Amino acid sequence: MKSRYRLATLAIMTMAFMISGCSGDSSTGPNLTGDAATFTAKVATEWFRLSYDRVRAESYSPPRASRAFGYAGVSLYESVVAGMPSYQSLAGHLNGLSTLPKATDFPYHWPTVANTALATVMRGMFEGSSQATIDAIDDLEADFNTEFDALGLEEEVTARSLAYGQAIGLAILEWSRRDGYTTLHNCSGYTPSGELGRWEPTPPAFAPALEPCWGDMRTFVISSGASCDPGPPPLYSEEEGSPFMIEAVEVYETASDLTPEQLTIAQFWADNPGQTGTPPGHSIMILTQILENEDLNLEVAAEAYAKVGMAVADAFIACWWTKFEYDLVRPVTCIQDLLEADWLPPVVTPPFPEYSSGHSTQSGAAAEVLTGLFGEMTFTDHTHDARGFDPRTFDSFYEFADEAAISRLYGGIHYRSAIELGVDQGVCIGEQVNALPFKKAVVSR
Repeated sequence: MKSRYRLATLAIMTMAFMISGCSGDSSTGPNLTGDAATFTAKVATEWFRLSYDRVRAESYSPPRASRAFGYAGVSLYESVVAGMPSYQSLAGHLNGLSTLPKATDFPYHWPTVANTALATVMRGMFEGSSQATIDAIDDLEADFNTEFDALGLEEEVTARSLAYGQAIGLAILEWSRRDGYTTLHNCSGYTPSGELGRWEPTPPAFAPALEPCWGDMRTFVISSGASCDPGPPPLYSEEEGSPFMIEAVEVYETASDLTPEQLTIAQFWADNPGQTGTPPGHSIMILTQILENEDLNLEVAAEAYAKVGMAVADAFIACWWTKFEYDLVRPVTCIQDLLEADWLPPVVTPPFPEYSSGHSTQSGAAAEVLTGLFGEMTFTDHTHDARGFDPRTFDSFYEFADEAAISRLYGGIHYRSAIELGVDQGVCIGEQVNALPFKKAVVSR
């Protein structure tokens, strides 16, 4: 409540400054109103760590989690882009986002702007969540505001920054409310067909299909969920030696006789809701670790979180469109029907059609944008240290994507086509995110 009270008490004064054009005497305070690149990424990394934790605590599904990360990433970027001289707003370049509030020419404290914008958007993304989540959002916002107060910023700079951050956050939330989520989330428009080779609920829970309408959500960058369509999977067939049966037998034989390393990989990348921040959260945490380990600044963080957030969000929309378009039976169903009646996979099968793989699609998308940002770099992933897993080291982002993807074969969750074509689907999405005009055009003279 402290941060909300503080914002309310400063709002009237802030609007007066913005309307009148009065910027105050900047000589009386410290020089803390430079470009975003002059600040650390701490305000960004702490908010995305919190978002990962709250996604886990609220047991968000991967599609729902990816949506939260996508809007948070855009909110961060748009809140500080006016302090990034070589960059421009993405308004007019993202689907359904035509305009956003503009900053004045007067000084801002960009970490304060980002803090307020992210807090505002997070409240919207976690609306209706537990009191613990609401309190965690309020507390992080208040903690940063207390930290920034101690810097000795001019009151009018603080007020201006708070108001602008809130304006951006509210505008992003308004944009999010037009993406179809209200009507498409948990829609009831899908019933298993019962046809041979089509998806049906899987053991042990035999739960109904999760988010059957998610593929119709408005995307961030790609034109629709049908963009980057990987094409159909191998035609269902029970004939020995057919392309489909070759892949089904591979799942059965591989998942039934895992090496210790393969089992570790299957478990490390499972990222089940309620236990972790889900697969898109894992990609967000890889980015967070890189930003912290490399001591990168707020400008880099803003671009990076926007790109990874939008990439994984669009990946789940495209993947879900593909899943319900092709409606392919899961390996556990096929194997129990044709090979071993009591067989169960090492990892519990999630409740939705098989093709393509969500792990593969989002990992391919994340790997493409991370490579565009940082190149071919070696990194160590500590995401699951607290869960007792040893960290895993990769020589490139594509290497992490390939391991996350193949983990679903080891887990008995996906056929090879869903894995390999899913990565390609994600890379296609990442390429479109990378093609966005983040940088201002250079005018030759």
